[in-house]
Amino acid sequence: MTQASACRMPDILKTNEGKERRVGVEIELSGLGYDELVTLAARLLKGTPVLQSRYVTALQTELGEFTVELDSDPIKDLDLTDGRLPESIRELGGQAMDVIDAAAERVVPLEIISPPLPFSSLAAIELLVDDLRKAGALGSRDAIYFAFGLQLNPELPDLNPETLVRYFQAFAALYDWLKHRHQLDVSRKFTTYIEPWHGRYTELLMEDNYQPNLGELMEDYLEFNPTRNRALDLLPLFAHLDRERLERHVQDPRIKSRPTLHYRLPDCDIDNPGWHFSTVWNDWVVLEQLANNPDDLADMRRLFRERRKLNLHNLTHSWQETTDDWLAKSGYV
Repeated sequence: MTQASACRMPDILKTNEGKERRVGVEIELSGLGYDELVTLAARLLKGTPVLQSRYVTALQTELGEFTVELDSDPIKDLDLTDGRLPESIRELGGQAMDVIDAAAERVVPLEIISPPLPFSSLAAIELLVDDLRKAGALGSRDAIYFAFGLQLNPELPDLNPETLVRYFQAFAALYDWLKHRHQLDVSRKFTTYIEPWHGRYTELLMEDNYQPNLGELMEDYLEFNPTRNRALDLLPLFAHLDRERLERHVQDPRIKSRPTLHYRLPDCDIDNPGWHFSTVWNDWVVLEQLANNPDDLADMRRLFRERRKLNLHNLTHSWQETTDDWLAKSGYV
């Protein structure tokens, strides 16, 4: 398989409005200085860098506007003239900032954030990630305190409750399988922001007769998951659908309104030669395919509900192993 074709495509490529579906990509990494990363990304993406603030640079490219930033708001916004800082730091001025910069670039992830990209353009991200690795980019496994991720924000085919339920059910069924494939590094396994959905919510979600309207769907989720810290974070989607309802449960200025899911589970294992962007994307496509095949999804829901029954299969197989076997037998992987 060539790099240009490494990213599989799901069957549903267009929205119900006939437009090509898009996905935003967020890549966290280390191993490169901020200025070095800006220069390298500008060259690889054939973009023009525009400094927006101390640690935020926009890259104007043919694919849209990418952002390169240090993923830490307190450091990005640090002002050495702020009277709340210790006087000793303010007196050091630029020397203090040099020390802060060196520490930040070592411990805090740098991040490349894409614009919403057509699915057909994802070969560019595959090449970008591979070239960043060759330039010395490091991922989660490089140090115990690194917990870097590769996040996806895929646009949905439509926003009908029936469609949302299918995608949510597919994720609930595949969570253990996806985590096994994408959570390679111990640092992210101990973080809180990749938690599964609450068990009582998934039990409700996976019932055959679960057919909520939009308001019921949001209320059911938010009753048990009123937080951004989920492996599949639905709060940006809910902010787009009904911000007033969302804010009755969660008030957080970091929640950005998007007509997308926010998939936060995968490691960024960028310094591993056997790992690629398509490693993550192609497993997401498995979820896409399952969500849009009602018969197979119904079978997975049945197995999910039966997974805790006392029988020989369940005693000898984990749910992740059962999922792996089912996906292989059904031709998904």
